[in-house]
This record gives sequence, C-alpha cells and structure tokens, in this order.
Amino acid sequence: MSAGRISSVNANNYGTAHPKRELLKMIEYIDAASAPMKNTGVIRLYGEDGFEGMRKAGNLVAKALDAVSEIIKPGATTAEIDRFMFSFGKDNGALPATLYYRGYTRSCCTSINHVVCHGIPNDKPLRENDIINIDVTYILDGWHGDSSRMYPVGTIKRAAGRLMDVTYESLMRGIDQAKPGKTTGDIGHAIQEYAEKERCSVVRDFCGHGLGSLFHDTPNILHYGNPGDGVELKPGMIFTIEPMINLGKPHVKVLSDGWTAVTRDKSLTAQYEHSIGITVTGCEIFTLSPASLHKPGSPVFNETHIR
Repeated sequence: MSAGRISSVNANNYGTAHPKRELLKMIEYIDAASAPMKNTGVIRLYGEDGFEGMRKAGNLVAKALDAVSEIIKPGATTAEIDRFMFSFGKDNGALPATLYYRGYTRSCCTSINHVVCHGIPNDKPLRENDIINIDVTYILDGWHGDSSRMYPVGTIKRAAGRLMDVTYESLMRGIDQAKPGKTTGDIGHAIQEYAEKERCSVVRDFCGHGLGSLFHDTPNILHYGNPGDGVELKPGMIFTIEPMINLGKPHVKVLSDGWTAVTRDKSLTAQYEHSIGITVTGCEIFTLSPASLHKPGSPVFNETHIR
C-alpha cells in the first residue's frame, strides 16, 4: 500500500533558507532495535533478525498473490478477492495491515483500469478486458510484508498489456538502483526515465515508503527525480518501491470515499510493488513469487490473455 498523498515540497525546493546540502545533514539513521514503535522521521537500519522477519512476511504475501490469481476472471467480485486475502492471512497466522488502518475496512486494495491505487473491494463484478491491481500487506510475527501485482481479467487489449510490461520494467529498473551509495533520487530517476521514454507518465501524488516493524515509515520513495538527490541508501534500510504508471497524463484525484485515487483523464494505469532491503552489495527482494508469477510473461499472462 502506497504512502499517503505527498506534497510537492522536497529537498530541492526549500529555497535558499534551507539549501539541500544542509537538509541532508539533518537526516538521521538509527539501529531499528533501539527505535520507538512509531514514525519519528529517522531511518531505521535493520539487522539480520529484521531481514529474516521480512523474508517470511514477504514470502507469505507473494504466496497469497500467487493463489488469488485463480479467482480473477470475468464475473468475480473484488469482495471475493478481499475475503480470500483475509482468510489466507488468517490461515497462515497473519493479519492484513490495512484492516481498520485509518478507518479503511478491507483486507486489501483492488484497483481496476483507471483506478491508480487504494480501490475499495465491493460487489461489482469484474469484466472482460479489465486489468486489476491487488495490493496486500500482511503482518506476520510483527513484520509487514507489502506487495502488489497486476492481473488481466479474461482477454485484455494490447495497450493494457503493454502498460503492464512498462510498469513492471519501471519497477525493476528502480530496484536495480537500490544499493549502498546510491540515493532515493537514483531510484526515482531510473523509473521516470524509462516510463517517459515509453510514452507513459509517472504518478507524483503517491510514493513508496519505509517498512519493517512499521507499516509506513521513513523514508518516502519517490518514483521520479534526479540522480544523486534524496536520501543516501545504506545497508539495513527496508522500504517499498511501487511505481504507478499511466497511459495518459500523470494527474490523479481522490474520490469522495477518501481512498480511491483515479486518473483525472480516465486513462489506464498500472502498478507493481516489491518490498526490498538494502544489503552490503545491493538489495534483497522479499516479495518475489515462489511460482514466478510476479511479472508479465508468467503463466497468468500467457498469449491467450492479450489481443
């Protein structure tokens, strides 16, 4: 689940009173074991215990997203998907982190076609040609595994399939920049550069976020930006990367329910998300599919699903 709407204020536009180099000096890193259980603005650095906890939580989320693919077909409802996600977590000793989070009353988010993120499951049936993102976070033994994937509903149009390909590749190019010495700006730049080269746009209103013992933590991970900007990546950091890519313009609006974000021009949108941890040599992805179903081109996306 993406972090809430972000303002346009960042390290590059504070004005002369707060130059970027001074702002970056204010960033703090702290051993996660000694950090309070709330977002204090410091960046937690986790040890092996934290990484092991995230492996288990991330693996459970990945298995749930594998299993739910059997449900996704024309006529199924997102309420069915939500009930499945709750039961899957319960059967494996985990709770959905979104359930009653800030008043949200579902176990996952289901975002269809032009819904960018935070779509609320309901009884409306899925239709042929739909594309859907399912975003779920489980709390397992105190650790938050967070991931989302795109799924085709029946046979989808080629433009929709291409959008999913571009979005997944954008995510992986961002992940390729996630290593010690790089910055959050390097991640965002890699995503933005590729998506825009493919004539798509990057949503600015939502971002990835720190993760681990907290659901939403520092730092925010923007999916656009300039190389070298932002926070330096250090071993022990854990966060999500979850770009939302539109076929049309990047602008979004949030509906009256306070959650559902849609593209203003009603263009198709897609999102993929992984939880990762920075290691000494690169990064570890905690939410890879055990059955290799986490990307376009997997059995979920065979040629019969695209026309």
